[in-house]
Amino acid sequence: MFGCNSSKKETLETHAFTNDLINESSPYLLQHAHNPVNWKPWNDATLQQAKKEKKLMIISIGYAACHWCHVMEHESFEDSTVAAVMNKNFISVKVDREERPDVDQTYINAVQLMTGSAGWPLNVITLPDGRPVWGGTYFKKQDWIDAIQQIQDIYTKEPEKLIAYANRLEEGIKSMDLVHLNTEDVDFKNFPTDKILKNWSQQFDEENGGFKGAPKFMMPNNLEFLLRQAVTENDEKLLGYVTLTLDKMAYGGLYDQLGGGFARYSTDEKWHVPHFEKMLYDNSQLVSLYSDAYLITKKPLYKEIVEETLDFVAREMTNKEGGFYSSLDADSKTETGKLEEGAFYVFTSEELQAQLKDDFKIFQEYYNVNSYGKWENNHYVLIRKKSDAEIETEFGLTSEALQHKKKSWKSTLLPYRNKRAKPRLDDKTLTSWNGLMLKGYVDAYKAFGKKEYLDVALKNAAFLSEKQLQKNGALFHNYKDGKSSINGYLEDYAFIMEAFIDLYQITLDEKWLTLSKKMADYAMANFFDSEKHMFYFTSKEDPAIVTRNFEYRDNVIPASNSVMAKNLFMLSKYFENTGFDEISHQMLKNVSVEMEQYPSGFSNWLDLLSNFQNDFYEVVVVGEKASEKIKELNSQYLPNIVIAGSTAENNGPLFENRYFPNETLIYVCVNNACKLPVKDTKIAIESLNKKE
Repeated sequence: MFGCNSSKKETLETHAFTNDLINESSPYLLQHAHNPVNWKPWNDATLQQAKKEKKLMIISIGYAACHWCHVMEHESFEDSTVAAVMNKNFISVKVDREERPDVDQTYINAVQLMTGSAGWPLNVITLPDGRPVWGGTYFKKQDWIDAIQQIQDIYTKEPEKLIAYANRLEEGIKSMDLVHLNTEDVDFKNFPTDKILKNWSQQFDEENGGFKGAPKFMMPNNLEFLLRQAVTENDEKLLGYVTLTLDKMAYGGLYDQLGGGFARYSTDEKWHVPHFEKMLYDNSQLVSLYSDAYLITKKPLYKEIVEETLDFVAREMTNKEGGFYSSLDADSKTETGKLEEGAFYVFTSEELQAQLKDDFKIFQEYYNVNSYGKWENNHYVLIRKKSDAEIETEFGLTSEALQHKKKSWKSTLLPYRNKRAKPRLDDKTLTSWNGLMLKGYVDAYKAFGKKEYLDVALKNAAFLSEKQLQKNGALFHNYKDGKSSINGYLEDYAFIMEAFIDLYQITLDEKWLTLSKKMADYAMANFFDSEKHMFYFTSKEDPAIVTRNFEYRDNVIPASNSVMAKNLFMLSKYFENTGFDEISHQMLKNVSVEMEQYPSGFSNWLDLLSNFQNDFYEVVVVGEKASEKIKELNSQYLPNIVIAGSTAENNGPLFENRYFPNETLIYVCVNNACKLPVKDTKIAIESLNKKE
């Protein structure tokens, strides 16, 4: 195994150690609570201790589902020799990056500047004041000991060298995520989207879907924008590329073919062998994406993916209060008790034959238990190449017969697999990721109309509004065992507001709109920079770590600023005289130059651009059957609308003089001009799909 230690048994030294992580709630921190390292959590007391004792800090950042974090823990942090070096000279701090994305981002930026790349585990040495002087990712045991001893030696003999380097690095960190107010005129109507897409398309993998190269990340917000663009512009080639990508991901070993749900990324180009951890944030966004794609294509495969993924979330990732857990580990224990990546998910051919008996031949062809699907050590990661129709033809099966077989395979293999040691669960609840999953359930309800999806969405929204949202509009970031302890970040406000706005559009319960507006007002007061017209990632109530950053580049999760800009655009349609529309417009202007140069990092901004670039409609439904009409509207792919509705007379600005007893009318408005109201949803939908 890469980075293995020698078999020489270490003996624990007699010095006492005090590991303070035992009092934490984060599963990742608790995984390290019995290391011989004197770990401390990130808090004011720890930072003050470092300053008081004038000691360098080792800040080690990871997360519970991180495979290489576990490897480094086993090789180094569980080792008494390593611990002795760390405990003698350093204040050692363990950080769960998911609990403290602000700490993580600061030191990710630092290591990026120092080495040109960064990832997890992230290990940084800082001065007693928290300013970084050295860092990297995974280290083998002896390399780690040598490195930290060298830094300590410099600090003892020539501390001015480290201080000078820290000063230079601090300036670099402060310049990394700076945003400037763009005072130039930007013509969004004629923004060169076609040119941007043409350049971007050179990165498209036309054979396997996704983007060229490996590892392969799914990037749902990239695909959401490309899907919208394909439909808006009636671009069959682009739509074909997006559906190819969705098909290949669904067929891949990246997708848990038995239990549902996606792993974080694949290590190869054909989506076959995943990095086996399952993250809530990936699965939530993919539920939304596949639901939207189903509205356009009506592909049964996409419905199957959504249903199975939500079954997985309900079964493995949901607590009794309606909150969603964070992740499942990549590693699980083998029969010999050794932690191994993917052990829970892979099979030998002999195992499968023994369980499936006469059905193995069809299963083998369906899931490529052959050279195509082989992984390592005679194990297979299940992957598809053929459609159901192709398998039916090959084996002379009816569609019903194949579907029956698929259910039978899963009902046989899932209980068999569940006898194995399960991957460790990170059972903390993060507000931001819950917002993403709530939106996933809302989007699935729109596409498939299943009441249970709406019920789950409402239960989660109630949990968030009652447990995580405070009376003044402030949010907590985390929740576990009945406690919330960390002040919310911009991502929490952005994703919860987005989900609540969407929830209003399917329920017509104005409570969700009102709460979104309350959070927007709080974010404006505590996160907004009125000079730059962007939102800081951290509240002004929280101390800055080196500096306060703006998170504005989209990644595997959309940037909190891009989501906030879209939220403000939407809220400006519901609430008058807020100035939200102008702020949203300015935020988009601020990133317009970079958006043109690097579209894959600005896809959610490009989605907002579509709202300004094309007609964006207000659809208001008023009358006794408003909920029924709105359900019909939501069953269509209509990314260019905002929905409002009321079953009774309503004083809101969108409903004035629009209620008539015994009638349900649909009002379609664009650019402050409204068409004549109609009663037939089909007629309204036709007017929304027309390109003016």
